Amino acid sequence: MKLAFYDDPMNKIDVLCVGHASYDISLAAGHHPAADEKMSAEAMACCGGGPAANAAVAVARLGGSSALAAYLDNGAFGELHVGELQREGVDTRLIVRGNSASPVSVSVAKPDGTRFLINHKAEMDVLSGDAVDFSSLRPRVILADGHEPALSMAALEAYPDAPTVLDAGSVRSGTELLCGQVDYLVSSLRFACDYSACSEPEEALDVLAERAPVVVITLGDQGLLWARNGGWGRLPAFDVQTVDSTGAGDAFHGGFAHGLVRGMDWLPLLRYASAVAALSCTRLGARPGLPTAAEVASFMELGA
Repeated sequence: MKLAFYDDPMNKIDVLCVGHASYDISLAAGHHPAADEKMSAEAMACCGGGPAANAAVAVARLGGSSALAAYLDNGAFGELHVGELQREGVDTRLIVRGNSASPVSVSVAKPDGTRFLINHKAEMDVLSGDAVDFSSLRPRVILADGHEPALSMAALEAYPDAPTVLDAGSVRSGTELLCGQVDYLVSSLRFACDYSACSEPEEALDVLAERAPVVVITLGDQGLLWARNGGWGRLPAFDVQTVDSTGAGDAFHGGFAHGLVRGMDWLPLLRYASAVAALSCTRLGARPGLPTAAEVASFMELGA
């Protein structure tokens, strides 16, 4: 299946996000439920989700232009999500629609800001490399999350000069394939330790640095580690009152990709992406928590 595009040779976009789109239902709970306990949620947020989709919205809210290449169904959840993306200003022409159900996630945030998440992904094949025609799109940066490996590889091949970023959240066939193909490997601690078989993040960083020229391992409220040009370092996290950490990684990746588009220097880039992620934790739900450019600028000025 191929999508028809506007034949516009000047169709440039800041960040092309390739991968997972879902629909999220986020609940706030006063405590962790006990066995067979019935309880009422203190708040609820319903919106689109998924790493690539959230990153695309993050870029748009930060003032950049973004497009999403992903799958969404023809049903209610798909319609809701596409409409939301369009209202956010995300280019949705690369979204493939079909009759297989879109993934749905339910997350429960606890008072300490931690959460647990349950995802339902219907039986559906990943998209083929020719599911989308990339010929008239010109992204400045490509961000992939590993959920659509063939489509991601097609995007990398279509734009060999564009800087590439991998959101490596967990070890799966897509992240294993792409981690050695990108310029920037931005990994969760879970991926780093599972992929490297190392229990210490510093050891995992050494292993990942053999796979990609630039590596970042995000550590939640412990900040991050990075390796680049033969050097490495740490960056502490911003101190915020965490309401819900769902989607903080997606926010970081969106901020990171947008910072690359802006041509930011290395340490300011990491700090910028960290600020985007920190602010995303201050509201319930991954998508509602994504901050605007003005919010990030004000936050960073106060935290300087």
